[in-house]
Amino acid sequence: MTRLILALMWLLHWLPLPVLAVFGRVLGLVLYVLVRERRQVTLTNLGLCFPQLSPAEKSTLARRHLMAFGRSFLELGLWWWASPARMRRLVRLEGAEKLAAYKGRPVILLVPHFVGIDAGGMRLALELERGLVAIYTHQKNRVFEAAMNKGRCRFGNFEMVSRQEGTRRALKAVKAGRVFHYSPDMDYGPKESVFVPFFGVSTATITGLSRLARLTGATVIPLVTRMENRGWQTRYVATVGEPWADFPGAGELADARRLNTFIEAEVLRSPEQYYWLHKRFKTRPPGEKGLY
Repeated sequence: MTRLILALMWLLHWLPLPVLAVFGRVLGLVLYVLVRERRQVTLTNLGLCFPQLSPAEKSTLARRHLMAFGRSFLELGLWWWASPARMRRLVRLEGAEKLAAYKGRPVILLVPHFVGIDAGGMRLALELERGLVAIYTHQKNRVFEAAMNKGRCRFGNFEMVSRQEGTRRALKAVKAGRVFHYSPDMDYGPKESVFVPFFGVSTATITGLSRLARLTGATVIPLVTRMENRGWQTRYVATVGEPWADFPGAGELADARRLNTFIEAEVLRSPEQYYWLHKRFKTRPPGEKGLY
């Protein structure tokens, strides 16, 4: 079944992006209707983070998110198989000169989980001679995982390290000159996490960003990728943000708060595109009951 899905993704990647986007949005609506667990996770997350929304507004935002997610899933085929020239047309890269200013110096890219995360990472890999290294979590489906890693690494300058291997190999790659493509905004359990607010909800937040910045002496620079919908001008925009000053700060707790505050501001710019399907609030403070 997985091979059939991959074959379909390969066929669909030849379509113009606006046409492929329509198929993706339809897929998202199907997921909203049929995949009850992820629909409920999305609605729970939105209810926690945006308590001011009415039930109708919350359902509308959840559908918009699933439609954006469905798009991003089908469009993976573009980043895995499309030509570099086509990728450059479909994903506009802004602010790359900010990375060029740190040539020869360690850099950690802070990459929050927006649905365009693969589009932005692959687009940057096209331009970054020094290359990227990223940590990934093993997928339940190893056939899909192999296709994902092959697609991400096809330009030869994107190294993938499994979370099970730990950070030692990734740190070695950073010391060798690669930029660390790092996404710490998921629930990885209580180990090496602190509880700080995210949209007012006490959230298990890993302290890896500040810890790794201290170990490597790296500068933290954000990379956020968004879908931009303008009819037949549909495309992605990957934006390299301003380098973080005075980071790491006074301590891991303050650094984790800064991380979540930054992501909150980015989410508010395009709330339907953040990764609400994930059980972000699964790990609770001691004594607090589960939310899912």
